[in-house]
Amino acid sequence: MTGIICLYKPQDMTSFSAVARVRRLLGEKKVGHAGTLDPMATGVLPIVFGGATRFLEFLPTSPKRYVAVLRLGVRTDTLDCTGTVLEEKPVTCTRDTLEQALASFTGDIMQVPPMYSAIKKGGVRMYDLARQGVEVEREARSVTIYELALKTADQAEAEGVMLEPLKEQEYILDVTCSAGTYIRTLIDDLGTALGCGAMMTQLVRVQVGSFRLEKAVTLEQLEQAVADHTEAQLIGSVPEALQHLAGVAVSAAQANRFRNGGELNLDRIPALRKQAASESDQTEALLTVFDPEGQFLGLGLPKWEEGVLAVKRVFVGR
Repeated sequence: MTGIICLYKPQDMTSFSAVARVRRLLGEKKVGHAGTLDPMATGVLPIVFGGATRFLEFLPTSPKRYVAVLRLGVRTDTLDCTGTVLEEKPVTCTRDTLEQALASFTGDIMQVPPMYSAIKKGGVRMYDLARQGVEVEREARSVTIYELALKTADQAEAEGVMLEPLKEQEYILDVTCSAGTYIRTLIDDLGTALGCGAMMTQLVRVQVGSFRLEKAVTLEQLEQAVADHTEAQLIGSVPEALQHLAGVAVSAAQANRFRNGGELNLDRIPALRKQAASESDQTEALLTVFDPEGQFLGLGLPKWEEGVLAVKRVFVGR
C-alpha cells in the first residue's frame, strides 16, 4: 500500500506515536510524517507510507496555518501552559491594543527558537538540554508571517476548529506563516511587546501546504475504516500532494526509460521542446512526470544546458 493520509493528531500524543499508530493500523513498515507537532498541539499531520515515503522531502510544507490561544499576563519556560511559570504581570491592554500590536509581527520577522524545541545544538536536542537546566545561545532566524489576526470562538468553530472554552485574558490568534515558525515564540514576543508577557495555551494546525483540516481524519476514523476494509477512501496519492509542481507527459518508450532511471532528451518531449529552445522560458524546477495513460512515474529535473530531463525520483508502488 502506498499513499498519504492527512491525519488529525490528537492532543497529548507525539508525532512519533501517531506515526507508530498508523504503521500498526495499515501494517506498513515504511511510514513517515511531514511537519512535527508538539504533544500539546492538535491538527493536521501528513503521514506518508509505502512508496510515498520516497517523496516526503518534496511535499509542500508551506504555508502553514495555525489557530492558537494565547493568555496575557503569564510567561513560562516552555512559552506555553505545559511549562513552569517564570513571571506573572497585571494586564492593562485591551483587545484593541492587542489587535493593533499584531501589525508589527506581520511580514518578515526574526525569531529566536525556544529552548524547548527539537533543534540540535552540538548534536543534542535543545529540549533535552533545557530539561537538564542548560540554556544555550540560539541564533535568530528569519520567518514570514503572511497573515495574523484575532478570531472569535464562533469564527474558529465555523471552520471546524474545536477549542476549549476561553479563560480570562485569553484570545484566539489565527496565523498563516512560513515553515520553521514557532507560534509559541510569536506569542511570547507579542507578550513582551505588550509589556505583560504571554503564553500559548492551545494550538491547532489547520493547514500544511495543500493538506487542510477539513480533509483530516482521526485515528478512530482510520481504525474503523481498516476494520471495514474502506481505508483506501481515506488515502491520497503522491501526485495529488505534488499538484504545486508542473506536470509533463512522455511517450511509452520514454516512460520505460524513465522508470529505469534513464535521462530523457528534452527535444523529444513536446511539452518541453519550446522551453529547451528558449532560454527565457527555462526554469530550474522539478516536474511531475506521467506516462501516456496518466500514470505517475516520478519527478524529473530539466537540465537545459545538457538538453536532458534528469530523473530526480522514480515512483515505486511499495
